[in-house]
Amino acid sequence: MQYIGRLDRSLYRDRALTAIRDAIVGGDLAPGTPIKDVDLAEELGLSRTPVREALARLTDEGLVESKPHSYTRVTPLDTAVVRQAHAVVQAMHALAARLAVPLMTPADLDAMRAANTRFETALATGDVTAALAADDEFHDVAVRRADNFAVTATIDRYTPLVRRLERLRFATPPGRHSVAMHADVIAACAVPDADLAAERVSLNWATLTDLLQSDD
Repeated sequence: MQYIGRLDRSLYRDRALTAIRDAIVGGDLAPGTPIKDVDLAEELGLSRTPVREALARLTDEGLVESKPHSYTRVTPLDTAVVRQAHAVVQAMHALAARLAVPLMTPADLDAMRAANTRFETALATGDVTAALAADDEFHDVAVRRADNFAVTATIDRYTPLVRRLERLRFATPPGRHSVAMHADVIAACAVPDADLAAERVSLNWATLTDLLQSDD
C-alpha cells in the first residue's frame, strides 16, 4: 500500500501548488508579499510538507523566490525572468499557430470567433478574470490543433509567470486592442496563411513586451 501513500502526498502537493499559484497569478498574493509555509499550511488545511514542496516548484517556475534564513516571497513582477518567460511563451504560441493553420477546421475558426466575442464582452464589463479565460480559450484552439506535446508543455510551464502581466494588460485600455488583433489572427487562419497567422499571434503577444518596457 505504499503507492496509496505516495498518491495522497502527490495530491496534497498538487492541491497546494494550484491554490498558491492561483493566488499569485490572481493577485491575492501580490509581488513582493512575504510567504510563510506554516501560515499557508494552516489556511489550506494541509501539513507543511506539501506546502514546502509546492513552494519549491513555484520557485522553479519563477513565481516565488527565497533567501536561506532570510525570506520567502512572491517574486517582483518586472524581472529578467519574466521577460525571458514571456519571450518563450510568445514564440511557442506563434509556432503553434504556424503548425495548426494547415490543420484547422471551420469549427476551429468558429471556436476562435466565439472566444473573441466572450473576450470583448469581458473587457467591456471590466471582468479581467473572464477576459483572461476567454483569451486562453482563443489561443488554445491553435495549441490543441497543433498537437505538439513540447509546445504545449512549454506553454503550460511558463504561462503562469507572465499571467500577472496579462492581468495588468487587460485592466488597461491598450488591452482592448487585442480584440481586433484576435480578429486579424482569425482572418489569417481562414485564408489559410500559416506564416501570417504566426506573425499576427506574435504581434498580439508583443503587447506584453510594451507593458514591461513601460515599467522600466
